[in-house]
Amino acid sequence: MQIDGALLAADLRDTGAAARAMEAQGFDGLLSFEGAHDAFLPLAVAAAHTTRVRLTTAIAIAFARNPMVCAYLANDMQLLSSGRFVLGLGTQIRPHIEKRFGQPWSRPNARMREFVRAIRAIWRAWESGERLEFRGAFYTHTLMTPFFSPGPNPHGWPPIGLAGFGPAMIAVAGEVADEWIVHPLNSPAYVEAVGLPALARGLARAGRQRGEVQIACQTIAMIGCTDAEIATARMKAKGQIAFYGSTPAYRIMLDHHGWGHLQPELNRLSKLGQWHEMIALVTDDMLDAVGVAGRPAEVGRRLRARNAWAERTSLVLYNETAPDAVADLVRAFKEA
Repeated sequence: MQIDGALLAADLRDTGAAARAMEAQGFDGLLSFEGAHDAFLPLAVAAAHTTRVRLTTAIAIAFARNPMVCAYLANDMQLLSSGRFVLGLGTQIRPHIEKRFGQPWSRPNARMREFVRAIRAIWRAWESGERLEFRGAFYTHTLMTPFFSPGPNPHGWPPIGLAGFGPAMIAVAGEVADEWIVHPLNSPAYVEAVGLPALARGLARAGRQRGEVQIACQTIAMIGCTDAEIATARMKAKGQIAFYGSTPAYRIMLDHHGWGHLQPELNRLSKLGQWHEMIALVTDDMLDAVGVAGRPAEVGRRLRARNAWAERTSLVLYNETAPDAVADLVRAFKEA
């Protein structure tokens, strides 16, 4: 199993130094997120400052773009990184797509399935020089002149990962993706009871085997070297869980554990901006089902055991101790 870390720099101009430091800490991959910044730009910088780590958008919002835009971006990132890029895609939720990005929302599972197939059709046209002829229910791509074709990629086409939370989208990942990116609001019980069977259904639909799809499990990790530091990390992580729990689309995981009744209240409080009250609703049992807390080496060992069904563990890290402690976590993870 490999371990990835989130590439987070308060100032984008520090991204290169942050990427070099994480590679030195022993991470196998770096993840970027679509938040206050574009998901691709930090990885483009990281590609020039690293030599070994895998670089993944986790995730880039597919429906804010289109397949052609993503095909070009992913091709360029694969070139810049000398074959180390993974195009991680996700849907976001309807209000963001319609109200923030001003794009259409409909049938997200079918749309995402077609989105991935369209990207691959574009790549095949670039590879072979054949006529581009993709016609779907949501996307049509039928024009590609030699001037606009980058031609074959010497490093091959990058893998495509899909973020899936509910069973229908997880099945789409099994059907068309190279990787299932597990949302941070997960528990081993939920993944084993809901996620893995859904992935298997998608694989079966496409006549694929489990080995054709990797699982990259994003996991909240909270570390400190004292009880007080760990308590601070735990409190900050509760805020993230409360935020996720306020989203109606994520209630399915809460329902699985008998916490679904909290979702409407978390949602109500979020609309009022009452973040402290939201955090108070997240119990220690909820936190420990979703994340792993403790001293760095302890957390490293427990993460590997927690995600035994995955090929990769991707950290969502709350570190309240020295930055060097991250290397201890990574070392213990690899030695476990």
